[in-house]
Amino acid sequence: MSSQRLHTSAAEVVKLDPNLFRRACGAFATGITVATVLGRDGKPHGLTANSFSSVSLDPPLVLICVAHKAATHGPFASASSFVINILGSEQKDLSIRFASSHPNRFEGLDWTLGEVGAPVLTDSLAVIQCETKRKIAAGDHTIFLGEVRKVDVREGKPLLYYAGNYVETK
Repeated sequence: MSSQRLHTSAAEVVKLDPNLFRRACGAFATGITVATVLGRDGKPHGLTANSFSSVSLDPPLVLICVAHKAATHGPFASASSFVINILGSEQKDLSIRFASSHPNRFEGLDWTLGEVGAPVLTDSLAVIQCETKRKIAAGDHTIFLGEVRKVDVREGKPLLYYAGNYVETK
């Protein structure tokens, strides 16, 4: 009978192929969000993210992961609140805009300042307004843990992402 080892020492860590890892993670279908904050400069900042998850119902907690190299990392790191705008199937253009390097992603958009002091995108499928509770360094990202303060939801279909592409819901 063979035994399996459950722990790996640092010397035994295997270097993963980053492309293979990316493909494996891409096999998990996700919804698309635009995470937003109001910067210290008083300007809105946001990015497209699918690294969003609910964490707890009691208390209500969610998380969003932001790459250290993202232009929006600084504003997220200094903000005391953030908003998760969950996109509907008709909002692919917003996803593309906030994933781009456009210098003013909010230019010409319809948005309001939410109750937590961060931007809410009009017509989002759902809006989750959060107070930032913890910031956790994790590899090349920071995990922003937020306590949910307000939620709004409308009827509609989600914008989905799978294997590097947007997918239509039936």
